[in-house]
Amino acid sequence: MNYKIKLELFEGPLDLLLYLVKKDHLNIYDIPIAQVTQQYLEYLDLMKLLDPNIAGEFLVMAATLMQIKSKMLLPAQKESIGEEEGDPRAELLERLLEYEKFKQIAQTLREREDNQREIFKRPKIDLDKELVTQKEVYFEASIFDLISAFTAALKNVPKDVFYEVIKDEFTVEEKIHYLLHFLLVEPSVKLSDLFIKAKNKIEIIVTFLAILELIRMKEVVAMQPNLFGEIEISRNKENIVPVAMG
Repeated sequence: MNYKIKLELFEGPLDLLLYLVKKDHLNIYDIPIAQVTQQYLEYLDLMKLLDPNIAGEFLVMAATLMQIKSKMLLPAQKESIGEEEGDPRAELLERLLEYEKFKQIAQTLREREDNQREIFKRPKIDLDKELVTQKEVYFEASIFDLISAFTAALKNVPKDVFYEVIKDEFTVEEKIHYLLHFLLVEPSVKLSDLFIKAKNKIEIIVTFLAILELIRMKEVVAMQPNLFGEIEISRNKENIVPVAMG
């Protein structure tokens, strides 16, 4: 029996491109297209293994990247006398910059909305106590951050292993229940610690699939203390039903 997981976590192809550019601190105005294309295809292969019905727009972007890469490998051709063909990356760069701008605007609006919600909710507390209990700012980990952490833990796992994740010893359903109970006792856990504690590669895969399923169900959240930093998993407080005391 094979475990099939239908994910709704994947963002768009431009999100993945921006992630790859920022993760490796690349110059967005001079993207090394060969490097980015190779990494994009590696992520796409894993995404298709996790969700066979991956959106066609990711495949279109893969084809676009390979086309750009091919054009850049060819000698520049003159369109007319004295004019050389433009940079094949120009159109993609324009789309990427525009998309990044809209993402920044959306993030700013979300932050303003969150701040607005807290205006009339803030309780009166002692200032010194507030300074002591003030929490650190965390960033929400994207699906691509999770995949990056997963691939780091499983660099040499054959692809066909993904189709054999259901074993008598480990099942995704059991791992989901384990994680939910564990996070009732502990406020959070590092993703790397979960992988380290796994007995073998199969358990790492099952753990990863269980976390993705819990995120999809909005039961847990994946956060980072800094961009591209260590990922921590914790219960989604908005989805915890308080137990009535009687």
